[in-house]
Amino acid sequence: MFGSHVLADASQPLQTIQSLDVPRYMGTWHEIAKYPNRFQKQCVGNTSAEYSMRSDGKVKVLNRCQLASGEMDEAEGQARQVGGANSPKFEVRFAPAWLSWLPMVWGDYWVIDLDKEYELVAVSEPSREYLWVLARTQQVEQAKYDALLARLKARGFDMNKIELSPQGK
Repeated sequence: MFGSHVLADASQPLQTIQSLDVPRYMGTWHEIAKYPNRFQKQCVGNTSAEYSMRSDGKVKVLNRCQLASGEMDEAEGQARQVGGANSPKFEVRFAPAWLSWLPMVWGDYWVIDLDKEYELVAVSEPSREYLWVLARTQQVEQAKYDALLARLKARGFDMNKIELSPQGK
């Protein structure tokens, strides 16, 4: 056999990055690409997530996207870190607070790839059903984007499912 091929194996447990500098991660991230999902169907562009620390140690999450009408839609939620202070694993919820005791209200948010500059990130969860590629800017260098997609493919993600955001890349 010529060349070496890394076979994508989605049966292997999904690995996160080693550690996350949470304060450095705070701020606005723009959606570059994603796996299509039911809760973003109404979004036609300009999708972003803004993260900020709350006084109780949790993270405020403010997701925004543009609707077909031109209006901006917002969803506010919160994230709680799972593990130590540098853990790249979070649980996020957008449901009303009175439902927060239900386990299915909290969804996994795992940072699985992050460049050293904290400018390009991939976020998913253990089943690999959801995937987002986010960046500090609305566009990223083609080479950096392609390298990230190659790493995701090698980790069992189906690149045929990924959808470029209208303002992305």
